[in-house]
Amino acid sequence: MTGTVTHDPSSSAGGRQGGPLIVTEDTELLDDLLRLCAAAGATPEVHHSLPGEPSVPGQRGSWDAAPLVLVGDDAARRVRGAARRRGVVLVGRDQDDSGVWRRAVEIGADHVLMLPDGEQWLVDRIADVAEGVGRPALTVGVIGGRGGAGASTLACALAVTSARQGLRSLLVDADPLGGGLDVLLGGETAEGLRWPAFAASRGRVGGGALEESLPELHSLRVLSWDRGDCVAVPPQAVRAVLAAARRRGGTVVVDLPRRIDDGVAEVLAQIDVGLLVVPAELRAVAAAGRVASAVGMVLRDLRVAVRGPYAPGLDDREVARLLGLPLAGEVPVESGLARATENRRPPGAAGRGPLARFCREFWERALTTTETGGAV
Repeated sequence: MTGTVTHDPSSSAGGRQGGPLIVTEDTELLDDLLRLCAAAGATPEVHHSLPGEPSVPGQRGSWDAAPLVLVGDDAARRVRGAARRRGVVLVGRDQDDSGVWRRAVEIGADHVLMLPDGEQWLVDRIADVAEGVGRPALTVGVIGGRGGAGASTLACALAVTSARQGLRSLLVDADPLGGGLDVLLGGETAEGLRWPAFAASRGRVGGGALEESLPELHSLRVLSWDRGDCVAVPPQAVRAVLAAARRRGGTVVVDLPRRIDDGVAEVLAQIDVGLLVVPAELRAVAAAGRVASAVGMVLRDLRVAVRGPYAPGLDDREVARLLGLPLAGEVPVESGLARATENRRPPGAAGRGPLARFCREFWERALTTTETGGAV
């Protein structure tokens, strides 16, 4: 079999990289690789010999330019003279062939993959390069120390502030009993998918497809709940959806419920820093201690955000000391929030006032430390 089959790598548009380069003459292996590329949402370029050989004129440079190269074991000998590069995977089927490792070294492959066992790993790898994955989103979880602590308000304000600063921003409502953050943002009728639509998700969810499917409100994307019957979203679906959201970069803000079930544990495992919102009164501190104990079993970086007014004998540092948590700061009391919500203006939307200032300063610190490789 000779010649070249070229699939238009149109997925590189809109910030996406091109698809992988496949080099093989094994038709059955090619069918499998094309199927896996389709599952990953990538459009590959296929060669039956090394790009740049006389049999494929006009294709020089494909080997160097492709974000990922999948070399069939049948083609290993033919590509030994190719320039060494990263991102080469040698793909075969014979689990008992010890010579495959020698051939991998000869072509400078990063990985040796055997089908069908390695299919899921390869789908994930192809999808990563197709989406142009870089630094994952800085993911912040917000949870109330007690009911009515103001966690949803802070989560919305953080997301709105992030979007106003020009960052790709996603707000995730992880509490199916909370009434829906889209309502707090004034967008309960906005078109787009809600959590129940993802209940059947398995494996990998495309980050770009997820983002495009969600309602866009105030320059950010929102994943909330609908007003229908409560639908249980399995933990594996929660894990797949949040992982897809993080792969797009920017920021993800998650409004967390105070109960910890398997689905919430999946969310907590992907959060970089948690903010425990605690009103400065003794009963709230006592309740927050129980929440912190449960959340801290999964989330390593949990900090307290104290909200006034303060009960006698308490200040923000004392609340943090009683809970044994680092202090993230004082969430200011801001008048007019309820009236603004009634007028369909979300918290922090004006870009001024004490709450917006708190959110802006939080992101400045968090993003700066992330860029420098320090703790968030």
